Amino acid sequence: MEFAFTEEHLMIRDSAERFLAQASDSQAVRAAMSRADAHDPLVWQKIGQELYWPALMVPERFGGMGLGFVELAILLEQSGRYLLGSPLFATACLATPALLLGHNKALQQHWLGAIATGKTRATLAFASVPGLAGDSVQTVAQAHPGGWILNGGYAQVIDGASADLLLIAARAPGSAGDQGISLFALPGDTPGVIRSPLATMDQTRRLARIDLDQVQVGEAQRLAGPEQGWGILRDTLLIAAIGLAAEQTGGAQQSLDLTLTYIAERRQFNRTIASFQAIKHRCADMMLQVECARSAAYYAACVAQERLDPEGDPAVVKELEGAAAVAKIHASEAFFHCAAESIQLHGGVGFTWEYDPHLYFKRARASEQLLGTPALHRERLATLLLGEQA
Repeated sequence: MEFAFTEEHLMIRDSAERFLAQASDSQAVRAAMSRADAHDPLVWQKIGQELYWPALMVPERFGGMGLGFVELAILLEQSGRYLLGSPLFATACLATPALLLGHNKALQQHWLGAIATGKTRATLAFASVPGLAGDSVQTVAQAHPGGWILNGGYAQVIDGASADLLLIAARAPGSAGDQGISLFALPGDTPGVIRSPLATMDQTRRLARIDLDQVQVGEAQRLAGPEQGWGILRDTLLIAAIGLAAEQTGGAQQSLDLTLTYIAERRQFNRTIASFQAIKHRCADMMLQVECARSAAYYAACVAQERLDPEGDPAVVKELEGAAAVAKIHASEAFFHCAAESIQLHGGVGFTWEYDPHLYFKRARASEQLLGTPALHRERLATLLLGEQA
């Protein structure tokens, strides 16, 4: 697969960079961190209702722009560069793919249209315990006349405390593993939904615990039944991991850029430290990791785009799990390495609150754990490769 940015891609990247350089600069990021939902509502309003970023992947028949996941990955890379605090990732990478892959046309029409307007924030809740396997879904959907009663909880739901729409995974009583999992769409204010914000190391992204206490849902709220539920949930999480990899790539790039700016100004022995060979080598290593992460992320974004396309190439769709694993591994390790090196190469001030490297370090560590660690994805990749050889 050959990939290169088109003129349209470059326009999307450049416009996003110009906007975020002002709307999400260091001062704006720190101000957003002090808010309960970690984002400025005026910035989100502009993103949703003027720039139409949440509408990017929504098909035109639902009021969206009808573009693809590659275009979204370009926006996510820039949002990662500027530590944008917003519901964009949860809405566009978790909720939108799940709706697109689901089988309830009425829910698609209603909620994708609402997301496209920029007025609806959405997220996906699936794991009662840490993990990406079917066993992590432990909320129970007990059938009753007219629908189901849901009981259970979800840990570490991205933007779970502020989302207007909750897509949730629940299993049939007595089922286990990948079997018996259904997906439901709930308004955030549904009776019985209890949302508790969590304290997080990365203050630029909010997590919440969600508990369901005798929540009643009807057939009209079921996005996918147990025959398709796990397949849709699995692919949604893989697509979200690819989106996160694009975001991590942007963070790694900015960590490098901040370092290059600083070492060009810092002087020792009557010369800039950027002229020292040891410093040059460390920066070159950072750049190499960033470029490897970017290549893996955009290849995976192309595969995700095929998966979301109803007429996508089945041969490419089969590569989704492997492509997501490679992208998440490279991007997680590149971001953490670059953020850590940025602190070191800033010297003593790298650890201080006034400088930005610590913000990227916290985002890097938190993102590394989100949607699967590199170790977990290596294990999944090894299992996948061994399965192909068998």
